[in-house]
Amino acid sequence: MKKRVIGIQRFIKHEAFSSIFLLICAVIAIIWANSPHSSTYFHILHTEIGLNYNGSNFSMSLLHWINDGLMAIFFFVIGLEIKREIIAGQLSTVKKATLPVIAALGGIIAPILLFSILNYGKPGSEGWGIPMATDIAFSLGILTLLGKRVPIALKVFLTAFAIFDDICAVVVIAFFYSTGLNWEFLGMAFALLALLMMLNKANLYNGGVFLATGILIWYLFLVAGIHPTIAGVLVAFTIPANKKIVMRDFIKSMRSLIVENKTRPSESKFLTKEDINWVDRISSLSGEVVPTCQNLEKNLHGYVSYIIMPLFALGNAGVQFISDGTTETGDFNSLSTNIASALVGGKVIGITLFTWIAVKLGIADLPRFVKMKHIFGLSFLGGFGFTMSLFINNLSFTDTALQDSAKLGILLGSLLAAVFGYIILRMVLTKRE
Repeated sequence: MKKRVIGIQRFIKHEAFSSIFLLICAVIAIIWANSPHSSTYFHILHTEIGLNYNGSNFSMSLLHWINDGLMAIFFFVIGLEIKREIIAGQLSTVKKATLPVIAALGGIIAPILLFSILNYGKPGSEGWGIPMATDIAFSLGILTLLGKRVPIALKVFLTAFAIFDDICAVVVIAFFYSTGLNWEFLGMAFALLALLMMLNKANLYNGGVFLATGILIWYLFLVAGIHPTIAGVLVAFTIPANKKIVMRDFIKSMRSLIVENKTRPSESKFLTKEDINWVDRISSLSGEVVPTCQNLEKNLHGYVSYIIMPLFALGNAGVQFISDGTTETGDFNSLSTNIASALVGGKVIGITLFTWIAVKLGIADLPRFVKMKHIFGLSFLGGFGFTMSLFINNLSFTDTALQDSAKLGILLGSLLAAVFGYIILRMVLTKRE
């Protein structure tokens, strides 16, 4: 349990630091889009990049490469996190998963209903999926600002319901924001997924084979009409989660290696050939005790947090308020206010109400040291939808004006959620707790 808590604390610190960098990139995008050099910003984003081979051309704009290509890696890491939580984490048992799952359902249903009511009969109704998302990086980042007064159980609860929130977002994207399906290409993609699953079951994992097949699956999803980021999640589920050796045998082998090295110490500044071989054996042994999916998640998390997500923010947060005469500016209108209201109000009502009902009916218990007033404050942080909300926004609208208006709502709603969440949690949490 202690190791589990330490792992969660490290994860939270990593998410908190990366969220600051992500926020900086979003601010840079907004400033750049409204500066005298705004035309350069939009020109770069819409520059076509692709391959031309033997008369065949495959190209997309830089923005599409970020949203459809790099974000597939982001969703791949999300898939690995979901798999980990389902196998051995906060979603691994009914008892562990009940409360965060119920809270997440409330945080999904209420914002969708509230937005649909507020925006009924108005332009932009197809963006109903935008306010359902929670940005786990920013939410955990705000919790971290509150320091030691935040019970670790509250952080675990936020992580668990945000991960289930991601699962629902992936389902919504797959079924409601994918159009014009090509069943032939889709069938080929699922055949390749089945092949990867069989290789996994047969313990025949090879990184190069899985990477090449994963890229092909991504392309087949793209041409089949399903958003290719879904391929990232599905491929993640095919990655092996088993260890080559169990921890007990690993410890025994490590002890033997340590005892072996004591018999031949080296004082040289450079390692001897025997020492290098000894270190290589330790490295190889360490690789065998860590599950492949967990190892990939650890290795990719930094790239996603400090490269892919900042690029996504840089490319998608640039809403233009000041016209340069060549592009239309984003209007703050009813769509903006409805999205902001659904993000904040919907999440607060849904998460708090569903959690309260679950506890009162005895369906689930509150985590240790967590009270309903903490859940109320935390529900505001659930309204910080930045990353996933911007992503669903891109899928919801083809009209740039609607996209920009929705972005304004997302930015406003996320800002209000962060401010109110921080203030309320600071009031209800004490250092003793």
